[in-house]
Amino acid sequence: MGQLTQVTIDFETSHLLFPTIIACVLGLLGLAIVIRDRAKIATAGTYWSGIWQSMDKPRFLGTIVLTLLYFSLMVPVGDIWPNTGRGFLFCSIPFVFLTGLLFMHERTIKSILPLAVVSLVGPVFVWWLFTYPLFLTLP
Repeated sequence: MGQLTQVTIDFETSHLLFPTIIACVLGLLGLAIVIRDRAKIATAGTYWSGIWQSMDKPRFLGTIVLTLLYFSLMVPVGDIWPNTGRGFLFCSIPFVFLTGLLFMHERTIKSILPLAVVSLVGPVFVWWLFTYPLFLTLP
């Protein structure tokens, strides 16, 4: 009877409970959408080929590459200075700058200067806010 009042938590796997539940619910909802819209999905090839032909491929693919590089490099760079958030800081500055440059239509000094300031001040402010007033570490 004494075991009814005791709780044991397996800390190595306890954090996986809610993501597993959410993944299962999203999987079931996705399956329901596929079953409901199977006719539209079967004829979607012509729609997506039209989208692919008319899209801005350099910006689309450049954004994907920059985002993958950003998230891939953040932890290895952060491991050089553990628990300081410098991985976030040193990866965010070039990411914001290069993403802004990628989406900029006119690349003149007059338009690049504000982008450089924002790409420097924004991540530094977020890093400072999380590190000192909030006492949270970034990767």
